[in-house]
Amino acid sequence: MLLIGLSTAAWSQSMGTLRGKVQDPEGSPIPFASVILHGTNYGVATSEDGSYQFSAPAGNYTLDISAVGFASIHQKISLRSGQVSTAPTASLKVSEAVLKEVTITGASSSYKVENPSESLRLNESLIEIPQNIQVITAQVLEDQQVMDMADGVIRNVSGASRLEHWGNLYARINMRGSRAAAFRNGMNVTSNWGPLTEDMSFVSNIEFVKGPAGFMMSNGDPSGIYNVVTKKPTGLTQGEVTMTMGSFDLYRGTMDLDGKLSKDGKLLYRLNVMGQSQNSFQDFTFQNRYSIAPVISYQLSEDTKLTLEYVHQHVKMSNVGSAYVFSTEGYGIYDQSFTIAEPGLDPTRIDDNSVMANLQHTINSDWKVTGQLAYFNYQQEGSSMWLNYVDADANLLRYVSIWDALGESAYGQVYLNGEVKTGAVNHRILAGLDMGTKEYTADWSQSHQLDSAGAYFNMNNPVYGRPVNGLPQFDRSKSLKQRANTTAITQSYSGFYAQDELGFFDNTLRLTLAARYTYTSQNSYGTTVEDSKLTPRFGLSYSIDKETSVYALFDQTFVPQSGLLSNGDKPKPITGNNMELGVKHDFFGGKLSTSLSAYRILENNQLVNDPEDPTGQFSLQIGQSRAQGIEFDARGHVLPGLEIIANYAYTDNVVTKAAPESPVGGTLPGFAKHLANAWIIYSLQEGPLRGFGLSAGFTYQGDRSTWNWAQGNQLPLPNYFKIDGGLSWENDNLSIRANVFNVLNEYLYSGSAYATYYYYQAEAPRNARLSLGYRF
Repeated sequence: MLLIGLSTAAWSQSMGTLRGKVQDPEGSPIPFASVILHGTNYGVATSEDGSYQFSAPAGNYTLDISAVGFASIHQKISLRSGQVSTAPTASLKVSEAVLKEVTITGASSSYKVENPSESLRLNESLIEIPQNIQVITAQVLEDQQVMDMADGVIRNVSGASRLEHWGNLYARINMRGSRAAAFRNGMNVTSNWGPLTEDMSFVSNIEFVKGPAGFMMSNGDPSGIYNVVTKKPTGLTQGEVTMTMGSFDLYRGTMDLDGKLSKDGKLLYRLNVMGQSQNSFQDFTFQNRYSIAPVISYQLSEDTKLTLEYVHQHVKMSNVGSAYVFSTEGYGIYDQSFTIAEPGLDPTRIDDNSVMANLQHTINSDWKVTGQLAYFNYQQEGSSMWLNYVDADANLLRYVSIWDALGESAYGQVYLNGEVKTGAVNHRILAGLDMGTKEYTADWSQSHQLDSAGAYFNMNNPVYGRPVNGLPQFDRSKSLKQRANTTAITQSYSGFYAQDELGFFDNTLRLTLAARYTYTSQNSYGTTVEDSKLTPRFGLSYSIDKETSVYALFDQTFVPQSGLLSNGDKPKPITGNNMELGVKHDFFGGKLSTSLSAYRILENNQLVNDPEDPTGQFSLQIGQSRAQGIEFDARGHVLPGLEIIANYAYTDNVVTKAAPESPVGGTLPGFAKHLANAWIIYSLQEGPLRGFGLSAGFTYQGDRSTWNWAQGNQLPLPNYFKIDGGLSWENDNLSIRANVFNVLNEYLYSGSAYATYYYYQAEAPRNARLSLGYRF
C-alpha cells in the first residue's frame, strides 16, 4: 500500500492542468469544441460557456482546437508539473464552406461581445474587468446605418453626448462631465480640433472605456475614452458591396474585400473603400467624402505576425460654422433649413492619412509581446464663419476667417501580456511603454467682413449671393508655417505602466494593482510646460458565479493640456481621482450583458470654453469639478431574433472650487443630467418571411446644460427626444435596410447662450436612408 501511495503521489506531481476558453470571432463562447493535445489522448470538450480544463503529463505540446462549422487552430502550450496553466483564449473563425451555407440572420447575438479588442491590452473577459467598458459592434453600426463617428454612434452607450456639430468635421464626445479622449487602435489621436470623424466603412467596433484609462492606453481624460478598432484580415475569402441612398441627396457606396494573397494563407489582405456625396437640410451646405483603407497581415512564423495598415480620408465640405444660427430671442427661432452661409464661399478640403504597423510575437502559451508604430497626417484648407454683431431686429454682421491647419503625430508602443502562477495565486501581468509626439499648426490670422453697418444680413429677409463686401480672397502664397500669427501646439510624452491582476480562489477574486509614470513636454501658443506624475490604480473584482461579478475601482489620471487662456497664464495639466462601484450580470446563457455602475470623479484644472470668446480659441481653467452619477447598460440577445440595446445615465457635474465664471456649486457646461437610449430589432427566424426585421429606437436628454456658461437671465436648452425606426430583410447574400430618423419630425438642436444672444445648430428634420448590400 505504501508503494502504491508513493507511486500515486509521484504520478500526480508529474501532471499539469490546462484551462482556457474557446470563442467565435464575435467573442461568443463555442460549446462542445474539441480540445486535444496533439498526438495524445488527453483532451476534453468545452462546456456551455466555451471553457475547458483537463490534466496531462507535464511538458510542451501543440493544442489542437476544432469545432463543427469552424476552422481548426493550433496553439503551443506548456504544462508545468503540479501547476494550473491558462492557455490564451482561442478564437475560431467560421470555415469558408460553412460560411457559404449558413444564414447569418439571427444565428447568435451580434450586439454583445465577451472580450475587448487586443488594442485595449486587457487579456480577460469584459465581465471580469473592474471597469465599465461598452463595445459597439459592426452589426449595430450596420443595422442603424451609421456612416461616421459623429452619426448616431453615441446612442449605444450610457452617458455619452455631443453638443457641438462642426459640420461633422470631428466628434467631440462628452462622458461623465467632460470630454472623452479619442483613440484609434489603442493610440490617443485626440487634438484640440480633431481627429477627423472616422468613416464606419473601415471600422470593426468601437469601445467606450468609462473613467480613467491612461494607465494602460496613454494619456486620457478622467471621463474616459472611445477606441475605434479598424477592420483586419480574417483569413476568409469574402466580400461585400453596399449602396445607400437617402434624404438630402445622399449617395454612398462601400466595398469590403477580405482574402488571401498567398496559397498558404500566411499573407492576408483587407480592403475597404467608400465614396459619398450628401447635401444638407440647410441651404448651401454639403459634405462629400471618400476613404481608402488597405490592410495587409503576414504570418512571419508560427508565433509572429506583422500587420500593416493605411487609411486615407478625403473631405470636401461647406464652410465650417455656416450651420450656426443666431438670435437675441432664444433657440429654434428660424426654420431648420435656414443658414447664414453664402453660396459662393470656397469649400473646406481635408486630407487625413495614417499609417500603422503592428507586430505581435507569442513567446509561449503564457506570454505575448506587442509593438505598434503609427504616423498621422491631417491637412485642412478652408474657412470658418461667425458674427460681429446681432440685434433684436435680426440684423447680422458676418465675417469669414481663414482656417488652414496641419496636424502631425507619431506614436510608438510596446507592451507585454503574461500569466504566471505563484502558489495558489494567479497573476495576469501587463507592462508597457508608450511614446508620442503631436503638433497642430493653424492659421486664423486672415478674416473678411461680409457685411457692413447699414448693409446688414437680415435673418428675417435673407439675401444670398450679394454680400456688400464681396467674398474673401485669402492669401496663401506662403506656406502654412510661414504665415504671420500662425498658431502652433506641440506635445511630446512618454510613459511606462505596469499592472498585476492577482487572482485568488481559482481566480474568482481578482485584485488589480497598477501604476503609470508619465512625462510630458508641451508648447502651446508660445508657452512651454513640462510635467510628470505617477498615477496609481487599484481594482477589486469578484465573480459571484460565471454570469455575475461585482467590482470596485480607484484610479487617477494625468493629462497635459494645450490651450490659450485669456489672462495669459499657462494651462495646468488635468489631474483627477475616480472612484467607482459596479455590478455586471449576463442573462440568457451569456447572450445579454448588463452593467450598473456608480462613480465619482474629482477633476482639477479642466479647460472649458471662454464665454467671452466667440471664436473658440480661448479657454478658462476652473479650479476643481466633481462629476458623479450612475450608469446602466444592457446589450445583446433576449429571444430568438430579438436584439436590444438600452442605457441610462444620471450625471451631476458641479464646481467644487471657485472658477472665473462659476461659483462653487455652479453647474459645469457641456452635459445632460438625464440621458436615456434604446434600440430594438426583431428578425423573423422561420417561415416565408424569414429574415424580415423591424427596428425602433429613441434618444432622450433631460436637463441639458449648454456648451458655455449662460447669463442668469438666459434660457436653458430644452429637453431632447428623438424616435427612429426601420425595416430590413436579408438572406445569405442579400440585405436591404431602410431607416427613418426623427420619425416625429421634432425640431432638435444644440447650442449655447453667449453674451446677449444665443447661437444654435439645428438637426435634420424627418429623413430616411435605404441600403442594398450584397455579400459574396
